[in-house]
Amino acid sequence: MSVVAASAVEQILERAAARGAEMQLSYGGAVTPQEAWALVEAGAARVLDVRTKEEWALVGRIPGATEIEWKRYADWQPNPEFTAEVRQRFRTDERILLVCRSAQRSHDAAAHLAALGFATYNVLEGFEGDKNAVSQRSVNGWKVRGLPWIQ
Repeated sequence: MSVVAASAVEQILERAAARGAEMQLSYGGAVTPQEAWALVEAGAARVLDVRTKEEWALVGRIPGATEIEWKRYADWQPNPEFTAEVRQRFRTDERILLVCRSAQRSHDAAAHLAALGFATYNVLEGFEGDKNAVSQRSVNGWKVRGLPWIQ
């Protein structure tokens, strides 16, 4: 990581922590989708997509993201293997950027993992973002921000 990249990473993490304090989060903080991607590109964090298999298949995926369902469609019950799968794929000293559709499930998963000692951050806006006046998710989010994704 270059000196410039290291400086940018530290600035992003400081903003994330400040948001976390303001929002009274129990985990490392909250990042915008753009900040999340910058951290990934700098090698300073990894993305954990906690949406459902159906969402990955029908809505799209983030290239390189680790995919582990937090809750399962259609009954929206917790994935009983979630914690074990995370422990298999991440170290507790890695920064984990959690993303879901609209940042709510990822918030819950970030809090859960932080309680287990993981360094977690929630990606604000989520993959699809907020709904507009006609209930379409086209206001913000990872996809709307033009960040990498595949169908």
